[in-house]
Amino acid sequence: MTRRYGLRDDQWKRIENLLPGRAETVGVTAEDNRLFVEAVLYRYRAGVPWRDLPERFGDWKNVHRRHSRWSASGVWETLFKTLAADADNEYVMIDSTIIRAHQHSAGARKKGGKKPKTSANGKPSDD
Repeated sequence: MTRRYGLRDDQWKRIENLLPGRAETVGVTAEDNRLFVEAVLYRYRAGVPWRDLPERFGDWKNVHRRHSRWSASGVWETLFKTLAADADNEYVMIDSTIIRAHQHSAGARKKGGKKPKTSANGKPSDD
């Protein structure tokens, strides 16, 4: 069973070799990269502050610190570029904030357009 904000095994397989701290890399081996990535996904998908991460992810300060280190070193950028090149479009969304509408679609008057005729009382006339 997949947790709501967790990674499926196939998703994890796609990214695990792109992350630092693997046994074959130089430096300290990271403890449970998968749990860390799931903590970051949870934080962004649920829209919670770092300090509101559930305890199962560990100390929120450590998660935030590690996230900041990965951001500064370009890990997230590399990960996103790699996944974007092989996009399965699972999370493609379009919302109205990215779609520009022409000014006339909102009922604005065209440049040089005629004003509607009004009667003496200021209401639109029937002619």
